[in-house]
Amino acid sequence: MKPIRIATRGSELALWQAKFIAERLGRESELVVLSTRGDRDQASSLSEIGGQGVFVKEIQAALLDGRADVAVHSAKDLPTQAVDGLVIGAYPKRGDPRDALIGKSLEQLKPGDLVATGSIRRQVQLKAIRPDLNFAALRGNMATRFAMAERVGAVAVAYAALERLGRIDLAAQVFDPTQIIPQVGQGALAVECRSGADDLRGLLADIDDLPTRLAVESERNLLRQLGSGCALPVGAYAVTRLSDSQIDLIAFVGSIDSTTEIRVSGSGGDPIALGSRLGRELLAKGGAALLEQTAAGEKHD
Repeated sequence: MKPIRIATRGSELALWQAKFIAERLGRESELVVLSTRGDRDQASSLSEIGGQGVFVKEIQAALLDGRADVAVHSAKDLPTQAVDGLVIGAYPKRGDPRDALIGKSLEQLKPGDLVATGSIRRQVQLKAIRPDLNFAALRGNMATRFAMAERVGAVAVAYAALERLGRIDLAAQVFDPTQIIPQVGQGALAVECRSGADDLRGLLADIDDLPTRLAVESERNLLRQLGSGCALPVGAYAVTRLSDSQIDLIAFVGSIDSTTEIRVSGSGGDPIALGSRLGRELLAKGGAALLEQTAAGEKHD
């Protein structure tokens, strides 16, 4: 039996995730380590170099051309637009979805202190709590973020990354997901394979966690309603109730200047219908106007 070739990025966190999936699969495997555009260009913002898909396109290409059998992604990096010939074969049980600060907590930060983050979603929500803080853009791997925390007031990160790298000791503050709504898919892994690879799809089905799949699919479908290339700060977080398989979903969309924030919440049993409904509700409550303003501004620039 040939080893399963697992495509992954080369960062410390990505390698941890790929090895975690390899162990779960219980088969001999080998890693196919690839560099993505998002890895190579650390100077530009994600929106400047292509948005959400910049960490996955090269990985997906390796699946499509047969260099790899499965690919492991952070679900938050995976665009909502499906790729012909590929399928998400597994969402393993979700890790911690929360956001965290390393360095100092909000209470410890003084007016004018600097918080570094590459996420406009985090910036907008943190600024709503502490409008007296300043923010700086930050790209790079977790080691870069750990080092930055020594030079600024705080750095915003995903708590799951700290857990997976064994560095929860660095967390100065961890936010409830109803306070700082996470990125779509945060804390979850998505394992892709070719749609025609029935043997692999069967193997991945064994590590798929249904409550996680239902929750993440509802979040992803909400984002799909706003547009997979949405440049606005968006967050969504869902939990599947084990008692009745109902999904509770909260979400927000905000303006880039932090002056407007729209929140919605709801429940349902169908992740696609629930995500679609709340996505439309966000648009109806002012999200559509924010999208139009953002598009007009980009066109003017």
